[in-house]
Amino acid sequence: MTELQIHGQLVLAMFVLAALSFLSLLFVTAPYGRHLRRGWGPTLPARTGWILMESPAVLLFACIYSLGEHAADSVPILLLALWQLHYINRTFIYPFRIRAGNSRMPWSLVAMTFLFNCLNAYINARWISHFGAYPDTWANGAVFIGGCALFLVGISVNQLADAVLIRLRKPGEHGYKIPQGGLFRWVSCPNYLGEMVAWVGWAVACWSPAGLAFAVFTIANLAPRALANHRWYRDEFDDYPESRRALIPFLL
Repeated sequence: MTELQIHGQLVLAMFVLAALSFLSLLFVTAPYGRHLRRGWGPTLPARTGWILMESPAVLLFACIYSLGEHAADSVPILLLALWQLHYINRTFIYPFRIRAGNSRMPWSLVAMTFLFNCLNAYINARWISHFGAYPDTWANGAVFIGGCALFLVGISVNQLADAVLIRLRKPGEHGYKIPQGGLFRWVSCPNYLGEMVAWVGWAVACWSPAGLAFAVFTIANLAPRALANHRWYRDEFDDYPESRRALIPFLL
């Protein structure tokens, strides 16, 4: 098989993995954060876990991208910048902003996420810098510009929601509170909504099967998590706003 054929098989595997993840996460909530529980093996500090499991999305992505024939072209460079804008924050900044305290996460979850990020880094980086065809005129196309704009809107929503969640705890505080303000007026998990919108925008901007596979996986992974968080809030807080939805204002 050629590398392009192998790449196509890995993209197909990502779609299958998205379907399996969605079905499993409807019944089993991933064990980190407020949903951490016994039965998933040894654990490590949450901050260390975040850095380890997300690092391929920054480092491996950059290495694979640099090997592509089109790595110096303008549109792939813009796509690289969008990707790294999110993942440098997620890997090396966000873990030091959260008030993790003594929070921990299972090694098993870190290992699975690390492997997923290796797969995702390869299929997306290899496409935009090598297999994809992006003539210079594409940079002026409505599809590309629209996808980039959608990505930036989604990342902005995600980071603003993260900032609200981080400010909920003062130094030394533990436990959870009801988040208020911004899109939290309408949904329990605007951080997940923003991330989903961002990767749909990425899929539009790079216009590739790999980008679409990642967008589908993101939705399959985060939608059940949002529903689980919403149920948790309702069970934990008697005064939780009745009108607030899990993920999509007024709908879901």
